[in-house]
Amino acid sequence: MSQEAVEAAGLEARIEQGLEALGLTRSAEQVACLAAYLELLVRWNRVYNLTAVRDPEQMVTIHLLDSLSAQPYLHGKRVADVGSGAGLPGIPLAVMDPRRRFHLVEPSAKKSRFLEQVRIALDLGNVAVHAVRAEALETGPGYDTVISRALGPLGRVWRQAAHLLAPGGRMIFMKGRSPQVELQQLPIQPEAVRIQRVRVPGLDAERHIVTIDMQ
Repeated sequence: MSQEAVEAAGLEARIEQGLEALGLTRSAEQVACLAAYLELLVRWNRVYNLTAVRDPEQMVTIHLLDSLSAQPYLHGKRVADVGSGAGLPGIPLAVMDPRRRFHLVEPSAKKSRFLEQVRIALDLGNVAVHAVRAEALETGPGYDTVISRALGPLGRVWRQAAHLLAPGGRMIFMKGRSPQVELQQLPIQPEAVRIQRVRVPGLDAERHIVTIDMQ
């Protein structure tokens, strides 16, 4: 077995262990797809600097498993990942949840090109890429879930993306520490907000998921 094959097998084993720790049902094809995504990210990262994390093993924890910790909180069929960057959390969620449709919103040209390449290379038929700012995205019927991962202060992200929500939709903010102060910036009733501390396997850092359900 070649060194590359050994490394790929080791990466898939690490992903498998992480998904098991998260309690996520997965197939061998999904594990292989997640590994292929990381391989693409590593390759593009050498030229385009898509993420500060360089080591594939660290990417499993910091990017894949952290992104997938949000899966239990998704709502409805249409999901908008605002400020998707290198496809986080949208790509891992799309791989693991093929029944939902994921719209990756990323205005950066180099990042949106990468997302298109990932969509094609991994044959992700449930993914669409929008190379625009969230404020300029046409909503159509609106999105059941609008999610952002460490994109910025809650108030700013809310102003940029709340209009994308369908009636009865859910906004999800993925944050590090509990954003109690930032929540005061939001023009919503406190009873609509839920804050859940989540544990990401192998990550020694605080992670919180804020959900806001609209009436």
